Amino acid sequence: MKRSKRHVSTFSLSFLDIMACGLGAVTLLFLILKHDSSTAFENINPNLSAEVKLLNEDIRVGEENKVSLRNSLQQSAQELVETQGLADRVLEQLNEKRRELGIQSDPQEIALLRQQVEALERKTQQLKEQDQGPDLVALKGQGDRQYLTGLKLGGNRILILVDASASMLDNTIVNVIRRRNMSDAVKLKSPKWRRTVRTVEWLVAQLPKQSRYQLYTFSTTAAPSAPGTRGQWLDASNRGSINTSLSKLRSTIPAQGTSLINAFGAINDFSLKPDNVFLITDGLPTQGKTRPRGSTASSNTRVKLFNSAIATLPSRLPVNVILMPMEGDPEAASLFWQLGLISKGAFLSPASDWP
Repeated sequence: MKRSKRHVSTFSLSFLDIMACGLGAVTLLFLILKHDSSTAFENINPNLSAEVKLLNEDIRVGEENKVSLRNSLQQSAQELVETQGLADRVLEQLNEKRRELGIQSDPQEIALLRQQVEALERKTQQLKEQDQGPDLVALKGQGDRQYLTGLKLGGNRILILVDASASMLDNTIVNVIRRRNMSDAVKLKSPKWRRTVRTVEWLVAQLPKQSRYQLYTFSTTAAPSAPGTRGQWLDASNRGSINTSLSKLRSTIPAQGTSLINAFGAINDFSLKPDNVFLITDGLPTQGKTRPRGSTASSNTRVKLFNSAIATLPSRLPVNVILMPMEGDPEAASLFWQLGLISKGAFLSPASDWP
């Protein structure tokens, strides 16, 4: 019996088994190992990955800023071109106006205009020289001590009321009593009174030269400083009357009490009422129209006397108060400030070294 020949194939069952095993092993390895390079990189070095992300973000922001700056540069260049064009047009218009003026100008007209300008300048200089003449009163001091700039120094008829009561001898009650018993020469040299006189001198020196004025002193009564001038307005440009008034004031000796209602009553002496009043005092009044029975007045009584005096003032009359505070009179500053405010005047309590 003949033996049959066996057929040999290269793709036998054993070969296929081997290939299948190899393919399975490769697949298993592929599944086990992560093939994402970025994920693997993150697992390997997370710090470097974060830095890379920050750098990418910086690059993105830089690109955006680069575009914005490029747009701004283009806009600036456009504006520069427009500005240069506008400047050229303005220069051209100016040159055209100059040419027109050069053509239309008449030498005679120009000369006439120059003469008119020179005449006006000369007239202005003359007015300045007249206004800058010597002061009404020579007031010497250290520097330009214009501490009273808040006061309204204008007006056509200006009344100055100066408190010449005994309290003007000093700032304290004890010293007032002490000086009141001294000689008249000592009283006249009292620092507070001398300061009051100097304040009046300052006011008179600032009066408008075209205005008229009157200076009254008051204690229990009120009277003009210059004798024989009651109810008369004096010319502020008349040095003789000013020197007479101030000379009499310098020789006045402070005495007696204070009657504010009689001081304001002096306004009735004038047929033409004042349009500005300056009141120089140191506190609330101590009596009314007549002398009180007692020798002293309480704080409430002095307030009542003050209110009674204010009630006699004409309406729309500015009252400018210069207060030199007195010891033991705390309500004076508040009430006199209200007076200046209501009357549309001013209130001032100057420094101790003024003027």
